[in-house]
Amino acid sequence: MGLIELTLPPGIRVPDGLAEGFDRAWATAETKVRALVENHPERFPLYTVDGHWSVDSESWTNWCEGFLGGQLWLLAERTGDPWFRERAEHYSELIEHRKDDRDVHDLGFLFMHTWRRWHEATGDQGKDDVVVHAGRTMAMRFNQEGRYLRSFLAADSLFIDIMMNVGIIFHAAAQTGDPELRRVADEHCLTTRRYLVRGDGSASHEGIFDLETGAFLRQTTQQGFRDDGSWARGQAWALHGFGMAYRYTGDRRYLATAQACADFYIDRTGERLISPNDWEEPSPERSYESSAAAVAAGGMWQLAGLVDDPVRARHYGEYALRVLGRLCEPEFLASEDAEWEGVLKHGTYHEDKGLGVDESVMWGDYFLLDAIEVVSRSAGQFGGPATDGA
Repeated sequence: MGLIELTLPPGIRVPDGLAEGFDRAWATAETKVRALVENHPERFPLYTVDGHWSVDSESWTNWCEGFLGGQLWLLAERTGDPWFRERAEHYSELIEHRKDDRDVHDLGFLFMHTWRRWHEATGDQGKDDVVVHAGRTMAMRFNQEGRYLRSFLAADSLFIDIMMNVGIIFHAAAQTGDPELRRVADEHCLTTRRYLVRGDGSASHEGIFDLETGAFLRQTTQQGFRDDGSWARGQAWALHGFGMAYRYTGDRRYLATAQACADFYIDRTGERLISPNDWEEPSPERSYESSAAAVAAGGMWQLAGLVDDPVRARHYGEYALRVLGRLCEPEFLASEDAEWEGVLKHGTYHEDKGLGVDESVMWGDYFLLDAIEVVSRSAGQFGGPATDGA
């Protein structure tokens, strides 16, 4: 089946005043991304250090190379500037060889934002064939005993992050009609739902399994405050990823899980709108993790177009708009800081390792633009309620 379309209920409107913030975000990205490509050609930095892109810092794993290309595709569509289009194609070509990469669990991040956008822009089936190939490669990570896609870290490890990548397997299954691909994607989602999403809607970062029996052993974390904590970006991966899984399948268990994860984010963050790195950390040294908020905003807007209850839909949609509005303010958007090279400030990559802490991170910049693009298109460019096939 194709993706379930988003249908916004009556009553959700993008405030006219938010248009200025969105325009400011696009203008900021246009300037910052152009400078990055010109200053560091064919490099894929993950995070800034003191506001400057660091091209040779520790990466922990190679998972971010699709986000710069994704921004270039978004800017090419937004501006119509051939400079962005040429570089979007080039930066996509630079990562084509990764379609056979069996060392990472992030092929969705690499190819859905680059080669998939290329296919959508051209209709060239060959471009989507690359995406399908990558989806098949990622499916090879499936652990049959535990029924999950193993993380890059170890064979016994399941990451919540994979919920934002499993869509490439659903896509490959839909394009090829291969029932085995669909089974792998579904099994992974159901295992993640059972063992990593808790009863209160919070998500664990990692699950550990017995490799011989497939039995689940424990929850743990690589990036949160503690093993039973609630790492905010993982929470955002879950709420966005389960919503997307529902769009691919129509399985309402996934929709219910996405709602539970969204409700937890909203309940714990409230009027602050932007989460900390982990809600369980008492008196956190840094108040914000903006990349988690950008991902969550996109996931909540998606939920607004999926849930049946118009009251709940407005709840998610309006909260998403408030988060995006906050991210477009000068405290977070580097629109007034010419020296800062990223788009979105106050993001964090890996707090425990000290990587990209309170900086710009490439996925934060991408998902901010992605959420703005989807909101603008589905709400009819700040008009009344509309439907969206995004």
